[in-house]
Formats: sequence, C-alpha cells, structure tokens
Amino acid sequence: MAKINDNYLKLKAGYLFPEIGRRVRAFSEANPSARIIRLGIGDVTRPLAPAVIKAFHDAVDDLATTDKFAGYGPEQGYDWLINAIIEKSYKPLGVSLKTDEMFISDGSKCDCANILDIFALDNVVAIGDPVYPVYNDTNVMIGRTGEADDKGYYKNIVYLPCNEANGFIPALPDRKVDIIYLCFPNNPTGVVASRDELKKWVDYALANDAVIFYDAAYEAFITDSAIPHSIYEIEGAKKCAIEFRSFSKTAGFTGVRCGLVVVPEEVMGTTPAGERYSFNKLWLRRTTTKFNGASYPVQRAAAAVYSDEGWPQVRETIDYYMENARIIREGLAEAGLTVYGGVNAPYIWLKVPAGMTSWDFFDKLLHEANVVGTPGSGFGPSGEGFFRLSAFGNRDNVIEAVERIKKNLK
Repeated sequence: MAKINDNYLKLKAGYLFPEIGRRVRAFSEANPSARIIRLGIGDVTRPLAPAVIKAFHDAVDDLATTDKFAGYGPEQGYDWLINAIIEKSYKPLGVSLKTDEMFISDGSKCDCANILDIFALDNVVAIGDPVYPVYNDTNVMIGRTGEADDKGYYKNIVYLPCNEANGFIPALPDRKVDIIYLCFPNNPTGVVASRDELKKWVDYALANDAVIFYDAAYEAFITDSAIPHSIYEIEGAKKCAIEFRSFSKTAGFTGVRCGLVVVPEEVMGTTPAGERYSFNKLWLRRTTTKFNGASYPVQRAAAAVYSDEGWPQVRETIDYYMENARIIREGLAEAGLTVYGGVNAPYIWLKVPAGMTSWDFFDKLLHEANVVGTPGSGFGPSGEGFFRLSAFGNRDNVIEAVERIKKNLK
C-alpha cells in the first residue's frame, strides 16, 4: 500500500482561509438575506488595466496565427519580460540585475514554497510571528519540523515575535540560523522596514552565512520615498538574499497568475563537502525540470504593466486601494480602535477590543456587522488579539463596512 507524507498530518487544523470560508458559508446558509462585505482574503476587485487587457488579447490573437504562434517558451520566462522588469522596476532603484538572475513564475506564493526544494532539510529557519502562513506550513510539509506545541510553534523553526513592543519588526535571532523569511511591506501587519532595519538583517546574514527570503509582493504600495522597495537596495544583499515579487496585487493578476523570483548568482550555499555552490544554478535546474513556464499571453500582459501606457493605469488602481486603506484606517481609529499599517501597505492591522480573542472578533463582525476580516491568530500565536482587514474592496463597500463596524462598536 502506498504511504502518505505524514508531515501533512502535523499541520494544525485547517489552513486559515479555508476555515474563514467555512464559517462564512455556514453563516450565509443560515442567513440568506444578509449582505456580506468581504475585507478578509486579499483578493483584488478592480479590473485589469486597459493596456494589460489589450496586450492579453493581442497575445491570444498571436496564437491564432502561424507567424506569431508561441508554444513552449523558456521555463524561466521570456527575456523581453525579464528585461522590462529590470529596466523599469529595478534600475530606478539603483539595482542592477542580470537577465539570468530573474525567473518568471505563476505567482510568488508558489515560489515561496518551491524555493525550499534547493535547500537542505537541516537548515535552521527563522520566520516572523505573526506571518504569512505559507512560510510556516510549507516547512512543515517538506519535513523540516517536528510536531507543534500547544501554542502552535513547531520544533526546529525559530520564531521571531512581532508585537506592539517592537513595532511589529522582528528582532535579530539570538542564535545562528540559516534561512530568514522577511516580508515588507508586511502581510499581515502592514508595517514596513527602514533602510537601517534591513541593513541589520543583511549584515546578520552576511556574518552568519545565512540566506534571506525577501517577500516584496507589496512593494508597489509603498508611499514613503525613504522606504526601500527591494532588499537589493541594501549593500551586500545580492550576496545573501533571494527576492520574491508578484503581479497579483500590483496589477490585479490574482486570477491571471504571474510572479517572479530573483536569485543573484552571488548567493551561495555549501555542499556536504563544504564547497561553495550558487543557488542560481540550482534554481535554474529546478525550474527547467519542474515548471513549464508562465503562459505566453500572461507574460505579454505582464510586460504591458511596465509600458508607458500601462504603468499609469496600474498606478491608478494601486492609488484606489490605498485610498480604501486610508478610509479603513482613519474610520477605525475614529471608532477608538488601535490601528497599524494601511499607509505603505494595503493591509490594516487592528487591536481587537479588550476581552475578545481574534476569532471572537471575527464572529462578532460576521454575525453583527456582516463584515468578513481575518483573525490575527491565524497568522501565528503572536497575532492573537489582532485582526487584519484588506483594502482590496469596492469603494462603496469599504465605506459601508467601516460604518457598520463603527456602529457595532458603540
């Protein structure tokens, strides 16, 4: 009889978002007339930019012709898309990258999980708490961890608390680690890291021969010019950091699927014999073996994001969501809640009323205000007592949701 990967059995009950979906479905079935406003899962609501749609259509039309038909493309992505990203998104930051250091994918969520393929299981991993669940759960799935304790912490993972006392910025680990997950602007807290803060992490990684997994999925939402958009703006980061980016929120590609990962040639690991070896070569081999590449129409659509016509249109949508964030942030603050984030990120992280758990507050908003958010405890034990709201909604719904919450808290 075939045996299962029993590491999956170590996962705590249910992934966060399916559990939210289960509770919402149960409420909807019991209250069919309720009009639920969803500010929980970070899915977008605005349509794709016109320039992106045109590029998408044109690429599909290409597939109907003999001259322009595209079959298998390069698994790591077309050079014309990679070079557009380097020129339009990285060079303005003062960051120089080689074409073969960037890999186009079907989304950064997949990349954050798949990157573990090229790292040995005995690496010591550090992640923030609270954290995007994918970082934690994928390490459990591949067998890096033991069982979870009563709080939900897994053996063999170093957890870095992010709380009000440290401004939700994790402190450097008090022991040597090999892999460090950082996400800024952060999901779920919405906080950002300054240049000096990121330099501490780069210096630590260089001193300890560690690798930083830098999730920059929300970099396009940064409004403060002093905040870095890329880890590679920090000197030395190309020797110790792998960066992930996504078109999902930046350009509304949650249903289209496109992302990228940057693996500089200088980021090295060691073989069992102690020899230095480039992770770039390993990731190239992994990509060309296990992935057939993002589709041609999707990559043409992604390239249009950086066109002279496309970027202003995309930027307009980003500004729309950030205005939603302002409305939520200021509205909840007026209601007396303690609120974080929502300035350089599309997420608002709020402290739940005294005496309530995160799931208590979830149920209260769902049942009394018919508003869906995300319980902070679903992102890790340190998220208990907090709650995440997303700015990716329709403007009218956002305004109504804020009014409902304010009314409910009186």
